[in-house]
Amino acid sequence: MVVDDTAVSRGLITQALDWMQIEGYRTCADGDEALRSLVQKPVHLVISDYHMPGLDGLGLLEAIRRTRGIERMGFVLVTGRADATVVAKGRALGMNNMITKPFTREGMRDCIERVVGPI
Repeated sequence: MVVDDTAVSRGLITQALDWMQIEGYRTCADGDEALRSLVQKPVHLVISDYHMPGLDGLGLLEAIRRTRGIERMGFVLVTGRADATVVAKGRALGMNNMITKPFTREGMRDCIERVVGPI
């Protein structure tokens, strides 16, 4: 699942997934919508932006880790700024990996493969 409040950013991530020939992904425009969707239909991996109104990326990660049945899914944080505080909080919450914007599709592939293995 790709979660980002900006259509352009969602598009860049999904273009990278398409390039990797990953199919069947879903997209959400905010953390609250994503959490509701994940509870209804879990996924293997969430790729989420950090800065979003309402439930931001770390808030979504925290909610996932506290929700029975989805607490073990992979989580990649996408951020325009790899602030040490954000990274530390993400790690403490169980973030599996992160990538900074701008990213290349090869960089996104490597980031994902560190979580799920070779694609």
